Amino acid sequence: MRPSIICHMSTSIDGRLHPSRFTSAAAGVSSAVLRGHYEKIHESFGADGWIVGRKTMSEMTKGSERAIPNAPKVAREAHLGNRGGEKLAIGIDPSGRVHYGKDNVGGDHAVAVLGEQVSDAHLAELRMDGASYVFAGPKGDDLAGAMERIGSIFGVKKLLLEGGASINGAFLKHRLIDEFSTLIFPAVDGVAGTQSIIDYHGPEGDRPGAGQARRLARHLKAEWSGCVTPWSAHSVEAPPSSKETAAHALAKRNGKRRCAETKRGFLQIQHCSLVTARLSIAAIKSRSLPRQVGNYCCRDY
Repeated sequence: MRPSIICHMSTSIDGRLHPSRFTSAAAGVSSAVLRGHYEKIHESFGADGWIVGRKTMSEMTKGSERAIPNAPKVAREAHLGNRGGEKLAIGIDPSGRVHYGKDNVGGDHAVAVLGEQVSDAHLAELRMDGASYVFAGPKGDDLAGAMERIGSIFGVKKLLLEGGASINGAFLKHRLIDEFSTLIFPAVDGVAGTQSIIDYHGPEGDRPGAGQARRLARHLKAEWSGCVTPWSAHSVEAPPSSKETAAHALAKRNGKRRCAETKRGFLQIQHCSLVTARLSIAAIKSRSLPRQVGNYCCRDY
């Protein structure tokens, strides 16, 4: 059975991907603290491992290719390495270009997701490293099949998808994302054409998110460290039917809105699972902001 997959990402206010391009944090705000928020939320999910694309994994492993002459020919079947009960560090690497050099990435067991066209030498290298590998079809693009195999072989129930942008887009297209977890840093990139947290590369006019709706999950939290770093989780579900959409429009026209609540400078409006939070400049100037704002529950009305 395929594990549940949560796309957990941090982004700038304008939705960009690379923190190295973000504007600097405000005076008195530690960039390390902001990054720490991301890691704390990562750990809070209690996931069995994490998934990244080839470029991201290569940056993390920094291994080098090793010559393995006369590598034995082996069947394109999954190989289980030296996991040792650790979480999984899964790299999507269809062409076999990531070199690990050991059986783990930051203490988590290395698992390569490959295309069947990879060389026997690369498979031999992975086995020598103690890493595991599974196959995602001839070209390495059967992500759904690969996730099913990982769930079956390793018995994992929940994984975090953590970029980069292209692999996030591929998982979105294959409808493999069950939830989005997004932490918004108080910064901007501002340059047109730079990568967002999801970049799908497909035919012109293709819409990778078509047929998938997002709903704000039960909790909306914000953490403070001199400025706001809001976090939100959105579940993925089928879009409403035309009948449901018409009923929603009618309710809106009739003004059936519920619950406007002001708390600590926030205006929270709950309507059909939509929560809008606003914090005025006056509120920032007039009071010391709490380190953490309590849970805000979103309910259907």
